Amino acid sequence: MGTTKHLDFDIETNAIAEICKALGHPTRMQIMTLLWKKNNRTCGEIVDLIPLAQSTISKHLLELKKANLLNVKNEGKKTIYSIEVDKIQILKKYLTNYLSNRSISNEKESTAIKSTSKKKNENKIYLKQYNYQFPDKKTKKN
Repeated sequence: MGTTKHLDFDIETNAIAEICKALGHPTRMQIMTLLWKKNNRTCGEIVDLIPLAQSTISKHLLELKKANLLNVKNEGKKTIYSIEVDKIQILKKYLTNYLSNRSISNEKESTAIKSTSKKKNENKIYLKQYNYQFPDKKTKKN
């Protein structure tokens, strides 16, 4: 097995990533939209509004719950789902800050890997500087 690179990010960045990952499916986005329009719905109510199997909706609700995007309240046999507003506020704050600081200019913006119209061999040399070097890997001898 190879070695993987691990980066430590701050708590807010990890929270935003977790929220975005949970919201990264259209069904989960639709569930959140339904709950935003009318909070405190049961799984059955959501199934009535989204034409998917109850088990599928339950799995998506579980993913949203794992990301702490939902509050869950049990009332007898019913489970009531509502939005965890504090988590949504974190996402709102991040997106508002990002969009307000984003400046659109006519100047060329730098990117991680520049796309240029160099020759094929020159591109390979440019990309080689981003490759990992493994000290224990044997190199081919000419």
